[in-house]
Amino acid sequence: MYFTQGLHRAVRQQPDTVAVCCGDERLTFAQFAQRVASLAGALRRLGIHGGERVAMLSLNSVRYLEYDMAVPWAGGVLNPVNIRWSPAEMLYALDDSGTHVLIVDDNFKDVASRLAKEGRTVRHVIYAGAGKAPAGMLDYEALIAANEPVEDAWRHGEDLAGIFYTGGTTGYPKGVMLSHYNLGISGMASLVTGRCAPGTVYLHAMPMFHLGSFSSVNALFMNGGVHVVLPSFTPQGVLEAISRYGVNELMLAPTMIQLLLDWMDANASLSGTLDLSSLRMIGYGASPISQALLRRAQATFRNAKFVQGYGMTELSPAGTFLGDEYHTDAAFASGKMRAAGKPYVCVEIKIVDDDGQELPRGEVGEIVARGGNVMRGYWNKPEATAEAIRNGWLHTGDSGYMDEEGLVYVVDRLKDMIVTGAENVYSAEVENALASHPAVAACAVIGIPNQKWGESVHAVVVLRAGASVAEAALMAHCRERIAGYKCPRSFEFRDTLPLSSVGKVLKTELRKPYWDGQGRNVA
Repeated sequence: MYFTQGLHRAVRQQPDTVAVCCGDERLTFAQFAQRVASLAGALRRLGIHGGERVAMLSLNSVRYLEYDMAVPWAGGVLNPVNIRWSPAEMLYALDDSGTHVLIVDDNFKDVASRLAKEGRTVRHVIYAGAGKAPAGMLDYEALIAANEPVEDAWRHGEDLAGIFYTGGTTGYPKGVMLSHYNLGISGMASLVTGRCAPGTVYLHAMPMFHLGSFSSVNALFMNGGVHVVLPSFTPQGVLEAISRYGVNELMLAPTMIQLLLDWMDANASLSGTLDLSSLRMIGYGASPISQALLRRAQATFRNAKFVQGYGMTELSPAGTFLGDEYHTDAAFASGKMRAAGKPYVCVEIKIVDDDGQELPRGEVGEIVARGGNVMRGYWNKPEATAEAIRNGWLHTGDSGYMDEEGLVYVVDRLKDMIVTGAENVYSAEVENALASHPAVAACAVIGIPNQKWGESVHAVVVLRAGASVAEAALMAHCRERIAGYKCPRSFEFRDTLPLSSVGKVLKTELRKPYWDGQGRNVA
């Protein structure tokens, strides 16, 4: 398997079909591949041919898709840069990976100049913006025009395809090494679920540096679908793109789904003019979704199936898949809607204890995975690799259980477990209880220091617009749904929660005020 395989197939089978749309820009598969091959030729002239790294620091664009294909075509290794990082974090990833070429758009040309000046390994910066290339940078379009198309280098199998850095929320980021085989297996697994079916018009609204979005690129090329690209997520932009291009499928974080619905409610006259009937599948992930939000979304997008996936960068990123058949009233009643899904066809999953022994069904332990989608390891971090992959099994760092049907339930991040009075409390369970209250728009539960109990359960709550609720009412609501020792002992009300670029709540930021000076972050 090789990452550019799907593009080659599409060019041979449907060269004149539209491959990419962004605003008024459209390219057929033949036109797109021609540009990719010429950009690959330019990269080779810059020294990219035998696994050298090429980074991209940009909002979503057609050029981002070209980068995704041209780097492996040239023989290089992808290194997408998280646009939400600080310059220091960006610089670390570039230096750590030994990146030689950095491609940037207008939004990041200034920081790119700093990165090139302060970094140890970046030799060339390519400007992929709309204007004239700044001094010291190469012009993206000029490089394509000046270079003839080249043959695909055909790096494949276990050859390294990309280094994808995990979020820098704690310590330095780790570069996850994924091979062409890893990405190919993961893409095929997505197709088996029914995602990115032939003829799909897919909207890239999630940031393209993130593997959740990147995996859709791979799967969609495999089936010759149409890529519709938004520079970044906005509720209006997403809804207008669905209407304009007849989008069939997209992936969103639950926070994004809520923003869409809230915008539609606040702009009913405009949203009512948009044709959203083409939308047939909405995938959600990155964080759990409340039952109330899901039902609201189902009522709004009546033609769409809802599916969710659980995974991580280290799994390329496929782990489990929960199909539309589990998004029903019966699934809500049975509790199966809370599952993360069944393992993808490419992966085995089991639940183990601290000694790595598989636990009986229903018992909570660590989720571990094995399969062709498991990363090669962490770049330049053999000890971290050895800790994560043991006897062929990737230890996810997530706790969960598996039921008799084979459904995997994610209980929490192991590090998010709260120990209060020698009792273990999993924050996700508390959050699910809180989120079912009609006044709660979003919430996060953390452990904070408690002199008597070691830690106590603390809830950070965002209320719906115009809503109000007393702490006592929230406590009573929780007590109806979970054991008393799991209920929050304190509440904090905020306008927003701190979120990562893909909509995950940054609990480290919520913990900081309580644990600073403690010497550690748990009791």
